[in-house]
Amino acid sequence: MASPIEFSLFAPYNEAASLIGSFSDWEEIPMKKGKDGFFRVSVDLEDGVYNYKFRVQSKSWFFEPNQWVDVTDPYATDVDGKSSEENAIARIKDGKRIVDTYVWQYDDTPLPADHELVIYEMHVADFSGGEDDPHARGQYKHVIEKLDYLCDLGINAIELMPVKEYPGDYSWGYNPRHFFATESSYGSTADLKRLIDECHHRGIRVFMDGIYNHSEASSPLTQIDHDYWYHHEPRDPDNNWGPEFNYEHYDENLETYPARRFIGDTVRYWVREYHLDGIRYDAARQIANYDFMHWITHEAKETAGAKPFFNIAEHIPETTSITNVDGPMDGCWHDSFYHTVLAHITGDTFDLEALKDVIDAKRQGFMGATNVVNYLTNHDHNHVMAELSDRQIFDEAAFRRVKLGAVLLMTAMGVPMLWMGEEFGEYKYKTPDPAKIDWTLLSNDLNQGLFDYYKGLIALRKHNAALHTENVEFFHENPEVKVLAYTRWNDEGSRVAVVANFSDQFLAGYTVPNFPANGTWHEWTGNYEVQSGDDQLMTDLGEFEAKVFVWQG
Repeated sequence: MASPIEFSLFAPYNEAASLIGSFSDWEEIPMKKGKDGFFRVSVDLEDGVYNYKFRVQSKSWFFEPNQWVDVTDPYATDVDGKSSEENAIARIKDGKRIVDTYVWQYDDTPLPADHELVIYEMHVADFSGGEDDPHARGQYKHVIEKLDYLCDLGINAIELMPVKEYPGDYSWGYNPRHFFATESSYGSTADLKRLIDECHHRGIRVFMDGIYNHSEASSPLTQIDHDYWYHHEPRDPDNNWGPEFNYEHYDENLETYPARRFIGDTVRYWVREYHLDGIRYDAARQIANYDFMHWITHEAKETAGAKPFFNIAEHIPETTSITNVDGPMDGCWHDSFYHTVLAHITGDTFDLEALKDVIDAKRQGFMGATNVVNYLTNHDHNHVMAELSDRQIFDEAAFRRVKLGAVLLMTAMGVPMLWMGEEFGEYKYKTPDPAKIDWTLLSNDLNQGLFDYYKGLIALRKHNAALHTENVEFFHENPEVKVLAYTRWNDEGSRVAVVANFSDQFLAGYTVPNFPANGTWHEWTGNYEVQSGDDQLMTDLGEFEAKVFVWQG
């Protein structure tokens, strides 16, 4: 039995629009515009799957005046990109439009709080498959196959690089064309929901990388009425990746901010439909509108309801204003941590004050333990192993330095984040081309050893409450031999002390003065007990090595 299904298009200043689709043999069905700026028409459709488009008289400046153009529905939740003509997909079931029929299983599983997070950044296409794998893989279902591996590692949040539909079959996703549709080369909408559901089942939160600064050049809104939603031209041509949303433009006739309205609809849809636990906002410096960011982060949290939701800004270079008391975001990427720590584990420089600034971000003006997200690398940078090999540092020497970086990452103030493969020494250089993780590396002792080291540190980071605070105190520094020591603690008696050697010298029997407490400490990385007395502790420090002491009492 057929039911009336409404199709609508918000295009308030366009002269005319019509609907075309597989249900009309692609003949035009005229649409009527209401005072609210929406063109609408209802079509009687039986349950099934249909392709459709809008034909609209464009107001975009790069077309002839009122030229008719065919556009995909900007609100399409699925897109058929396989035909030469891109079409929106409408699914009708029981007389209503649906996204899919997925039924959530694990919504009641408790999830970690923001201060407990250890994040794993992942690109779906490159995460699975690889050197020893005859199958292409690279889809949501293949990520599910590796969730037990991620549970073993211990991470409790995944940050997915953008999964909105982009043109073609391989991209990092920073060229989103369709803001409500998922990337079809990764699988179906139900496949993505199943991945998120399975993560929740294991107590893993899922964050999505959101692109709200710009869209891909032929995104539907650009074709309908470019300057209604976008800036006419880039404000900063050197940092431009496509048409930029104009969050300042206000339509007085309809009393709405068009770009805010669209992106608000997008964010609410994704949080509601895909049960997201956080969003990373790409290029926040280019968005450059705190009013909009305050509003959009509030909309995301309101939609998420009672569960924890983490709004993270990528604002490079970082700024405290985006995340402190009056800032719109919960946290921001801590890019100076990456640059400073990399320079110290490669041996490029030694600057105690710079190191202290990034280990204790309060020195930079950040206030809370979740205001910064620290990383040794991310998708925008080379793996640390690649940086070390550029400096002719290989094998055991390289792994030693990477472990030093791992200690700093897991014990600094802030939320730690790993870029996929970093936990076992992936060495590939950053590239926009396909670059699958080389999982065969885990069969090497050094790589497996690094994985185990990370696994131990992640367990410490998750379960020792001292590392969930913003408390950092530097109790010993020795610039001559490049040693720095600091302690983390909470008010209930948990305490961790870190002693790090940034030199290529083995320091035997090194005495660390001003040690935080006298008594028994457990050295975490080597798994042994050691006593401190007379406010000092003696230990051997290998070259480029950090020791992690956990207070036993």
